Amino acid sequence: MHRVAVIAVEGVAGFDLVVPSQVFGTAHSMDRPPGALLGAPLYEVMVCGDGPGLAVTAAGGTELFRIAPAHGLADIADADTVVLPGMPVSDAVPDVLLASVRAAYERGARLVAVCNGAFVLAQTGLLDGRRATCHWTDIDAFAQRFPQVEAVPDVLYVQDGRLVTTAGAATGLDVCLHLIRQDFGSAVADEVARHFVATPQRDAAQAQLVAHKEPRDDGESLEPTMQWLRRHLGDPVTLADIAKHAGVSARTLNRRFRDQTGTTPMQWRLRLRVHRAQTLLETTALPVEEIARHCGFGTSIALRQHFARLVGMPPLAYRRAFQVRQG
Repeated sequence: MHRVAVIAVEGVAGFDLVVPSQVFGTAHSMDRPPGALLGAPLYEVMVCGDGPGLAVTAAGGTELFRIAPAHGLADIADADTVVLPGMPVSDAVPDVLLASVRAAYERGARLVAVCNGAFVLAQTGLLDGRRATCHWTDIDAFAQRFPQVEAVPDVLYVQDGRLVTTAGAATGLDVCLHLIRQDFGSAVADEVARHFVATPQRDAAQAQLVAHKEPRDDGESLEPTMQWLRRHLGDPVTLADIAKHAGVSARTLNRRFRDQTGTTPMQWRLRLRVHRAQTLLETTALPVEEIARHCGFGTSIALRQHFARLVGMPPLAYRRAFQVRQG
């Protein structure tokens, strides 16, 4: 079982602490015994802290409650993934915590920093020469304090090998779903997303601050057009076709799409088509050529190119790794 250690220190952000614990803890195998609601749990989640009575805080540092973590920092040594939630930005990070995080990485663990947990990760030196992000209110201070790290503003999260940094509290959910998808496939991640009534997959490159402008009238929302695109994933659709359905010019369509989703119509549709391909690879025995046509790629070559770029492996390798056993 994949072990996840979520670190708790004095002043840890409550939302950042709870979300990874809940999301990873909700992931179960899709292979269910007859009559069972859930398959076997896929992650063992440990909340690891340096003592009892740790304050858990809200935004601004207001204390909410205190906890006694069930595990000590020494238990980080047994983790496959270590999560550093948002915590007070300080130079006084315990040496034992920094040493434990470095040792976990050297042993092969994946490190995930949520929000300004990136400051602690950067203090280990492991982000030197790497790309990283954090909350938009802290990104300038992060860049000034750690000039040896390539600070990436205005993205939801950055994955640089086994080092993952996220923009803010809610993106902790996004990155957990992203990592579950990497570990156990799209079907498991989608099941977890459904449990939390969450968007199954948001693009890491989506802007942190999407300008959700108040619509001037009921016709400004793109949701009807998005639903139409979902129904026509397998059809050849151009930017002009989408603009025509929305009843606007291509220029207005692009502006509204960026306002409402943080990306372009064609990139949004491409992500949706790749996600559909992931689901079909996991849950059916359809040939790659047929999946390509079903998802609107036209040819298996086009599917392979986009799939490998966005998912990180070819379609058949993905199927071998994540196909759900039937029956």
